[in-house]
Amino acid sequence: MRTVLMVAEKPSLAQSIAKILSRGNMSSRKGLNGACSVHEYTGSFLGQSAHFKMTSVCGHVMTLDFIGKYNSWDKVDPAELFSKAPTEKKEANPKLTMVKFLQVEGRGCDCIVLWLDCDKEGENICFEVLDAVLPVMNKPRGTERTIYRAKFSSITDTDICNAMNHLGEPNRNEALSVDARQELDLRIGCAFTRFQTKYFQGKYGNLDSSLISFGPCQTPTLGFCVERHDKIQSFKPETYWVLQAKVNPEKENSLTLDWDRVRVFDREVAQMFLNITKMAKEAKVESVSKKEKVKQRPLALNTVEMLRVASAALGMGPQHAMQIAERLYTQGYISYPRTETTHYPENFDLKGCLRQQANNPYWAETVKALLSEGVNRPRKGHDAGDHPPITPMRAATEAELGGDGWRLYEYITRHFIATVSADCKYLQTTISFSIGPERFTCVGKVVTSPGFTEIMPWHSIPLEESLPHCEKGDLFPIGEIKLLEKQTSPPDYLTEAELITLMEKHGIGTDASIPVHINNICQRNYVTVESGRRLKPTNLGIVLVHGYYKIDAELVLPTIRSAVEKQLNLIALGKANYHQVLEHTLDIFKRKFHYFVDSIAGMDELMEVSFSPLAATGKPLSRCGKCHRFMKYIQAKPSRLHCSHCDDTYSLPQNGTIKLYKELRCPLDDFELVLWSSGSRGKSYPLCPYCYNHPPFRDMKKGMGCNECTHPTCQHSLSMLGIGQCVECENGVLVLDSTSGPKWKMACNKCNVVVHFFENAHRVRVSPETCDLCEAALVDVDFNKAKSPLPGDETQHSGCVFCDPVFQDLVELKHAAMRHPMHRGGQGKRQGRGRGKGRRPGGRLNPKKPKDKMAALAAYFV
Repeated sequence: MRTVLMVAEKPSLAQSIAKILSRGNMSSRKGLNGACSVHEYTGSFLGQSAHFKMTSVCGHVMTLDFIGKYNSWDKVDPAELFSKAPTEKKEANPKLTMVKFLQVEGRGCDCIVLWLDCDKEGENICFEVLDAVLPVMNKPRGTERTIYRAKFSSITDTDICNAMNHLGEPNRNEALSVDARQELDLRIGCAFTRFQTKYFQGKYGNLDSSLISFGPCQTPTLGFCVERHDKIQSFKPETYWVLQAKVNPEKENSLTLDWDRVRVFDREVAQMFLNITKMAKEAKVESVSKKEKVKQRPLALNTVEMLRVASAALGMGPQHAMQIAERLYTQGYISYPRTETTHYPENFDLKGCLRQQANNPYWAETVKALLSEGVNRPRKGHDAGDHPPITPMRAATEAELGGDGWRLYEYITRHFIATVSADCKYLQTTISFSIGPERFTCVGKVVTSPGFTEIMPWHSIPLEESLPHCEKGDLFPIGEIKLLEKQTSPPDYLTEAELITLMEKHGIGTDASIPVHINNICQRNYVTVESGRRLKPTNLGIVLVHGYYKIDAELVLPTIRSAVEKQLNLIALGKANYHQVLEHTLDIFKRKFHYFVDSIAGMDELMEVSFSPLAATGKPLSRCGKCHRFMKYIQAKPSRLHCSHCDDTYSLPQNGTIKLYKELRCPLDDFELVLWSSGSRGKSYPLCPYCYNHPPFRDMKKGMGCNECTHPTCQHSLSMLGIGQCVECENGVLVLDSTSGPKWKMACNKCNVVVHFFENAHRVRVSPETCDLCEAALVDVDFNKAKSPLPGDETQHSGCVFCDPVFQDLVELKHAAMRHPMHRGGQGKRQGRGRGKGRRPGGRLNPKKPKDKMAALAAYFV
């Protein structure tokens, strides 16, 4: 019996597909990485009985990155990233050990069926899975085919079974187009980002952005927002005048007429028209026309339109809307949400989808009427050849989906019902009047057939006062004629919906990546989202775009990226060579980069006007070890210390508070120590600004505080305050937080584990002696007599935190609320006392030789 491995893109999808194909008769188990399950069942494959193993990945298996040394911002010239720097594929999430998991499940399998999402990214993941699995699968006999690709658009029994019966092959060209986009974005984005971040953060203190990033799609997206901002700023309002007339066809009601000239910008001319029309006492009907007009039902729904409506009508950001749509898809409520198509294929079961909605109280009547009277064929839209439009695949209730999930599902369903409904028909009556020589018009609409507006009431024709019955030549008394003075108004800031439209029009990003680019410019502090989901550029965003325009407008205009997207599409269609496109595009951007670097002074002039230099920013905090003057603490992101006398800047840990640490100094370099804290519930540790940026010992890395310093005698170092091995992570050491009394705690110097102990103790010290059982350092604890929890009213005790029965009830393991990337490790759930292997780091009497000249001198004198 053959074994068939099947791989989906997400665990929930694997479960749904396996359930459909096995008709619910399957066994499930957790995979070795804990994130993916394996569903097994026996069935038929290509006419033979087979054992199926259905599992999944969690998005991309691999990610593209530079090899080790090229990831250092300090050691590599950004210009090298365009061609010299080699790249490699690394596991996207090493913690998931996805490659190992796939190899374990794929070993000994005869065939593989790829159930990845049917878009370009999905094709790319297909080949990532194949690279991992093919080496361990059974070798094919002769020309036997072993690789199959399932094409599907929704998680329904019909679609999944149909995909299984019509298996194809993965598309290498589409996968290559994704590889090309990844490499271009990595090389171009990293080169520009590294250069401008280092250049500007080294000069200005109040940029308030930890990364000044550039992206081939992100920057033109920001460009659209700044372009609208510039139009608003340069707008000069103009005064104009409008002639407004009211006639009284009946005694009670008056009818407001619109002037055919619309408006004039000269007051004297406007006054002349007013004087002429005031001479007439009656308004004469010149013509009455009635026309039946049609408001067309919407085209079928694609991704861009869904994101537009989600932002404009539902108040959801594009990224959030896409996440909800993906969740609805994986749960089987809607079809695949990433599609550019607005045209239903001829064989699409519209009635079947409509029947699913026949019992929902919100639209049951409309659906039943459509089913009995016959559905209308949807309008002919654009067929991009990817997936059918976004369609509801099964019924749902508000209680099932809740909140935003229901609101998006409701819109998708209403839109679908509208596409198969009739057009809205209305009768438009236009009456033309003359008052003296001037012409005025009045328009009225009466709905004759509401059509699709019943299900989409926000598109309905607004109710208006009915026009009087009249004929040509009728005369009506004039109620009043007046001149209205008005002003032209500037455009408003771009809404997310308008920005999405511009990005689609200019070919910036894909339906999948548009939300990501919009989210990026918000996170980088280039724009802020104002009320009505309008995007207002920040000072930094405006200066950057103006700077790009000044140096090289093509960096910010959509033209060059649009051309690149066309080239990438040609790779996907097999009409362009992957290597040639890559080489040609990188060569263009490399030249642009060199010109940008040479001309950076142009952008710098704009920065000087808007931002303060480092020396003028921040407040004095701690003393420099070189000149002994106060260094300034700059709180704006990224927070750092700057010595204006030495013109040196020292980076600090982010996402916490920094304060002076008792005016104590580092024994190596005489810099005053500072204390970083993530809050009362988190952890804190002292650090030397110089050692944090220039590690003094070979076994230390940049970005380490005193709790990881291997100095043998310093009272703040790991050697003196380290207690024992972390109870959860492999490499961490639990270090006493000597500032935490009277609520004492020790915290892991690698992950977010915090151990609270000895509350209200007067003093806690780490002893030089170690525990015989676990080799952890012993702890000396002094309590006040009134608050001592020790047996027999004792006030002092020395013992092991992990093994001593006296300390057993005084120790509690918790997890710090951490956001800082330095502190690895997930949020744990385990509470209670931490018991683990101590193995103290030990007081090192022969530390390795310092590698920094200044630190070496200081170490020599110590």
